[in-house]
Amino acid sequence: MRTFLSAVLIGLVVVLVPASAVAYWADRELGNADRYTAAMSPLAGNPAVQGVVITQTSRALAGQIDAGPFQGGVDALLDEALRSFAGTPAYRTAWDAANRAAHAAFLQALTTGDGDALTIDLAPVIEQIKRELVSDGVPFADRIPVTHVSVKVMEYDGLGALRKGFRMLQIAGIWLPLVTVVVAAAAVAVAVRRRRAVVATGLGIACGAALLWILTAVCRRLTLDDLPADIDRPAAAAVYDALTAFLRTTAWVVLAIGLTTALAAWLTGRLRRTP
Repeated sequence: MRTFLSAVLIGLVVVLVPASAVAYWADRELGNADRYTAAMSPLAGNPAVQGVVITQTSRALAGQIDAGPFQGGVDALLDEALRSFAGTPAYRTAWDAANRAAHAAFLQALTTGDGDALTIDLAPVIEQIKRELVSDGVPFADRIPVTHVSVKVMEYDGLGALRKGFRMLQIAGIWLPLVTVVVAAAAVAVAVRRRRAVVATGLGIACGAALLWILTAVCRRLTLDDLPADIDRPAAAAVYDALTAFLRTTAWVVLAIGLTTALAAWLTGRLRRTP
């Protein structure tokens, strides 16, 4: 009976490991403005994301500067300035500001708000571009309007159905990892042969980590396949990878911990049997 109960608890650990990681991620990573901004910050240098930002900003500002017969030249100059600006530290600063401002709207979309898209308001980027061009003495730069341009980088038709689950994960993010540790310890404590139980528990933890990695990859494919035609897929893939980097890293770390624990317990048993 004790062996059966230990096996059941180890099976529960396999399920709890990915659930705990996702719950912690939802609560402490997506739910935290600083960590969300830090996760999105590397995308400032991603070519696909830069292309979306430049294209959408150029479309929003084209024709809004009344330059008379010089309109075409001004629009071309603005587009060139945008492409040059995308590689500067000032752009990264503006990108971080835009993402920090978008975090509240992102959380609202995932909790109680309306909408099925992750959008970024490029107003901080446009404001920084205007400041840079004015300081460089570019003609008509002072006429650039600081327009609120919302760029969709991710959209999912079923986001409304996921809101309740996301809120539950945020709540579980506080205690579910602790429950996983307690269940793993209980699986060893109730076992008749505890060393074997430690090996089995370590392997169960490793299996849970592998399951987490597989689920992250499958959700990536499903999310990208479900995108509307007007969403840039390479940019959306970069956003998904940035937001789920914590889950992939956690999967590898937990996998290493599980395998190391199992191997250490197995070697200890082998060494004790050696005369």
